[in-house]
Amino acid sequence: MKIYLLDLGSLVIDRSDVLWHIDVGTAVRFPVYGVYVDHPEGKFIFDTGYDLDHVNKVLPFELPEQTPEQTIPAQLAKIGVRPEEINYVINSHFHFDHVGGNRFLTNATLLTSKLELRSSLVPEPFERLGYSDLSFYTRGMKVEYLEGDVELAKGLSLFQTAGHTIGHLSMLAEPEGRRPMIFAGDAAYTYETLDRMIIGGFHLDPIDSISALKRIKAVAKQHDAEIFPSHEMEPWLKWKHAPEFYGA
Repeated sequence: MKIYLLDLGSLVIDRSDVLWHIDVGTAVRFPVYGVYVDHPEGKFIFDTGYDLDHVNKVLPFELPEQTPEQTIPAQLAKIGVRPEEINYVINSHFHFDHVGGNRFLTNATLLTSKLELRSSLVPEPFERLGYSDLSFYTRGMKVEYLEGDVELAKGLSLFQTAGHTIGHLSMLAEPEGRRPMIFAGDAAYTYETLDRMIIGGFHLDPIDSISALKRIKAVAKQHDAEIFPSHEMEPWLKWKHAPEFYGA
């Protein structure tokens, strides 16, 4: 199993959306990335970034920076993979900055929970901007519904971390030759989120969001895993990016 981190650009939000009520009015630029897993049992992608045209039209205040090389097709091309070769796509949740590249994965089966899909299609008023890009879902596409924690393949599993959204998922990968890796999604924006146990400012349920942080830490302890937060620039710049990879 090989794990590739796909560079999909960056956005800007207020620091109070990273740490709830902290440093209101302080702008923070954060990375957006996806995870491609090349596994003997299939080709998987976890999160696909944002669509630049959509963000410029609907959320221009997030100041998107995305070059043509920072898209799903271009990032996969670095590895020698075509988008239509992907077997499965999993989104930690269906917010616009995690689903924008799904449309390129024309042969992939979407793995999701019914709760998350329903919430994205019929969002609460305060969630409408988050769920504003629905290009990831079309009638007739291949969808498999998940319930609870799920083993996708040997050494690759999803576990529930609801709170940021109703059906949020995090991923545990156990590649050979290195520590297991937890991709937290937006359940943990940054390491400071985990250290201070302060949830993000955009969430569905603050109590569940705290429980999700506790669960990520517990799974990390159980598996001696390294945690990869979703949106922190400094560590992102130090991690390996495609075409480099983790595992063997």
